[in-house]
Amino acid sequence: MASFVLERHVPAPPERVFDASLDVGLHLASQSTRGERVVGGPAHGMLKEGDRVTWSARHFGLRLRMTSLVFDVDRPHRFRDRQTAGPFGAFLHTHEFLADGDGTRMRDTIEFRSPLGPLGRLVDAAVMRRHLIAVISERNDAISAHFA
Repeated sequence: MASFVLERHVPAPPERVFDASLDVGLHLASQSTRGERVVGGPAHGMLKEGDRVTWSARHFGLRLRMTSLVFDVDRPHRFRDRQTAGPFGAFLHTHEFLADGDGTRMRDTIEFRSPLGPLGRLVDAAVMRRHLIAVISERNDAISAHFA
């Protein structure tokens, strides 16, 4: 399985950054360039343990859907979400929030696998890793800007 880790300092306490990371409206705003919208599950407010949400967004010129389950919620330290239906063979996102001086070190660990075996591994190495880093970085830009 392919993976990467992104870290970002956010100038706010972990509790506030944690809550912002589960806010559906902030997530949608962070992905507006992809036309992301909720097509199933909670469409506003803060996601919580056990919530399933289906997102629809444009990636690579295609409108794709991905259903994610929010689990392992330990406010304000971490939560995880994983794809339960969608384009990936597997997708797991671990969100961690660590007190860091005057704010929070937000750490995203993404583990993913495209379908189609060896061909999918080539796609992951050549294209998907870079694309997902851009997607998560845009999301993190929006969270940081929320506290600026």
